[in-house]
Amino acid sequence: MKGAVVLLSGGVDSTVLLHWMRRRLGSEAELRALSFDYGQRHAYELEMARVQAKRAGVREHRVVPFRFFADLIAGASALTDVRSVVPDGRTLSQEERNQPPTYVPNRNMVLLSVAAAYAEAVGLPVVSYGAHQSDAYGYWDCTGDFVRAINVVLAQNRRKPVSIDAPFVEWNKTAIICVGMELNVDFSATWSCYRGIPPACGVCSTCRERRRAFKEAGVPDPLETAMNGT
Repeated sequence: MKGAVVLLSGGVDSTVLLHWMRRRLGSEAELRALSFDYGQRHAYELEMARVQAKRAGVREHRVVPFRFFADLIAGASALTDVRSVVPDGRTLSQEERNQPPTYVPNRNMVLLSVAAAYAEAVGLPVVSYGAHQSDAYGYWDCTGDFVRAINVVLAQNRRKPVSIDAPFVEWNKTAIICVGMELNVDFSATWSCYRGIPPACGVCSTCRERRRAFKEAGVPDPLETAMNGT
């Protein structure tokens, strides 16, 4: 593979993916990263993305201004509407777990489409993103079926087809953290909390998933240490 574009949010999964791709491709391959400022309430993750892109030695890291998206989908997601409440992960009903209030309508298809256009323009054949099995319960755009379907569409390109790569799609978050430890990823420079409360609220669904994954991996989470003030 001559190189790849990585969707980099600044969270655990995309950060591990970035460093994993660097190892997979080798130091000489062209690695680029795209992040999106789409009006997410936890926009601090973009600062973490900048840190991690620099550490991975990417050729280019671009933060794409996309804040119109939050206005376009106004009220449809707790991640882009500050008037909505990001729920405690313990209070989600079964129906809400199927598609949680933190789901952002069609986000991954939109962002991957933009990333595919960028990859085609700079001559790279692959866009990688950090979809994983632990998110498949409530986010249809983090599944293997979604990846296969979007690749069918992208394969229609007549000259410079770009494919979507989701190497962690069958992995759970614990496995991703274990790989990150092998790669010496600095997890203190990642962001997960959907409420955007430094260092983390500790109760939203993504905070709980992060805590559980680190516990299962048998390693301390530096953000947990910060939350406990130690």
